[in-house]
Amino acid sequence: MNETRYPMQPIGVIHSAFDEKFGIPRQPGLTDSLRATIELHAPYGSAEAVRGLEQASHIWLIFLFSATAAQGWKPTVRPPRLGGNKRLGVFASRSPFRPNPIGLSPVRLLGIRSEQGRVLLDVSGADLLDGTPILDIKPYLPYADAIADAHFGLAEQIETLDLPVHWEAQAQAAVTRYGTQLNEPLQAQIEEVLRCDPRPAYQRDPQRIYGISLHRLNVRFRIGTTAIEVLSLTPAAEPE
Repeated sequence: MNETRYPMQPIGVIHSAFDEKFGIPRQPGLTDSLRATIELHAPYGSAEAVRGLEQASHIWLIFLFSATAAQGWKPTVRPPRLGGNKRLGVFASRSPFRPNPIGLSPVRLLGIRSEQGRVLLDVSGADLLDGTPILDIKPYLPYADAIADAHFGLAEQIETLDLPVHWEAQAQAAVTRYGTQLNEPLQAQIEEVLRCDPRPAYQRDPQRIYGISLHRLNVRFRIGTTAIEVLSLTPAAEPE
């Protein structure tokens, strides 16, 4: 059987605070304080290509799971939110390990700007790894894209932790210092990410220490039964 091929190339790339996969919220829209920027490549980065898009409050990002694409796919996956021991069909999941490693996320469009000949889209709520290739952008249409009676029995509500976040003294001093340097609400961003609970569902040891990387900073934390503890905040090691 002859197979028709549809060659595609990225129209741009996203610059985000997420330096590694672990710690990225499992769904978009859960970290509004974290901003990202989409840089459009030539010839797509033109004022004509985005004309009218500024009227959209939200946009769809169609992107490539570039970090996992080479690992291929299987017909069933083990979603982390189901404890990692229950298999679902790949098409009943949002696993990045797909026949065509394509993702879809709605994000808030904060603005469109031109800078040194580049067209940049500022967004919030993106759940994409830094450097992820963007394949397409479409406006979010509330009357068509929001379906009031839609449901999915395995994920009916947002899963976030309703726990206070306690900061060790060193971590508190560091987040204040680095937040000023980055000109970002860094403490709020870290707390939003940690309340999304990056731990696998089968790991719930309240004494276990985890680490995520955000803005090239290593965040060490522990999630107990009554609070989230941020233990330290240090610069990530520079790659050799």
